[in-house]
Amino acid sequence: MRTRKDAVAGQFYPAGTEEIDRTFNHYNDILDGHISDKELLKMAPRAVIVPHAGYVYSGFTANIALRLLKNSSLSRIVVIGPSHRVYLKGTSVSDFDQYETPLGPLSIDRVLVRELVERFDLRFQPDAHSEHSTEVQMPFIKRYLQDVSVVELVYGDEDPQKLAEVIDFLLDDPATAVVISTDLSHYYDLKKAKRLDTICLDAVDKLDTDELHQGCEACGKIGVEAMLSTAKERGLHSHLLDYRTSADASKDESRVVGYMSAAFTA
Repeated sequence: MRTRKDAVAGQFYPAGTEEIDRTFNHYNDILDGHISDKELLKMAPRAVIVPHAGYVYSGFTANIALRLLKNSSLSRIVVIGPSHRVYLKGTSVSDFDQYETPLGPLSIDRVLVRELVERFDLRFQPDAHSEHSTEVQMPFIKRYLQDVSVVELVYGDEDPQKLAEVIDFLLDDPATAVVISTDLSHYYDLKKAKRLDTICLDAVDKLDTDELHQGCEACGKIGVEAMLSTAKERGLHSHLLDYRTSADASKDESRVVGYMSAAFTA
């Protein structure tokens, strides 16, 4: 049994079961107690966009979107994120048997992995998969959809349209959801960060891939562009769920990182 070991547990998110459960419960207590639009919590997305920083900064924002996935009848979730650690030409698909999380393992859908390799000429580059952009999503998935299988895709220098073809193929299966991982602008002062991030938010809201290239500095912009292209082609609707910056947690407004979450529904 080949296991994709957690690489950033205890750094980006709690490594212990009780602590991570308390973290998720805290997010949900805030969400349930303060959200005015209760219908939002009934949304059943086909895909979501989520951030990937440490939970103290972006966990609440990610939780809103990933919690909504439990409203869909899903058997499989494909998590797609950018490579931060290693140079990667194209996209790598994780060819392990299971994915380790503090809440227990998630099965990897090896049948889908082989199909993606054959259909889209993807490959497995092992060193690309000690990647936090995808890993931080897995504990949420295990919490809200314990029995689903997962597939992890990590991309580097990739054509957004090629990735869009993969996403479109995945969404042909109504029991499959796609998770796109990205943070927004990095290390600007709060005022400039919000100005740049507004471009990203507006592009996602309008499914406008052209606007993404007018100043959006999302580190996962390739994945976002692929998702927007697919959503527009399939007639999906975009819903912005949350936006904040690291300053909300750190109170440091001099060098902030932006985070957003969004959902795409039929």
